[in-house]
Amino acid sequence: QVQLVESGGGLVQAGGSLRLSCAASGSIASITVMGWYRGAPGKERELVAVIISGGRTNSADSVKGRFTISRDNAKNTVYLQMNSLKPEDTAVYYCNADIKNMRGYEFRYWGQGTQVTVSS
Repeated sequence: QVQLVESGGGLVQAGGSLRLSCAASGSIASITVMGWYRGAPGKERELVAVIISGGRTNSADSVKGRFTISRDNAKNTVYLQMNSLKPEDTAVYYCNADIKNMRGYEFRYWGQGTQVTVSS
């Protein structure tokens, strides 16, 4: 059984910063991709940023220059450092990961989501 547990969400004023963490645990042989998505009421869930095992990253144009994704492979943890937050960043942020288990099968897992609210 694999779990992704997120932390770090909350309420912050515009221009402030938050750091999200997501730790994977369970039967894990390797993790290829880890990423963050977000969903706001009335909007489709959208990609925020992803990072592959080699360290290459990709992020949405709307967060480039403000958000930074990183990972600690030894801890099976991915982080999202969010700076210069805007009210439009308000959403539930979901972590996901493509994880290969001990039997060699790869599945995509999702965290439960953490609320980020940015006040103007």
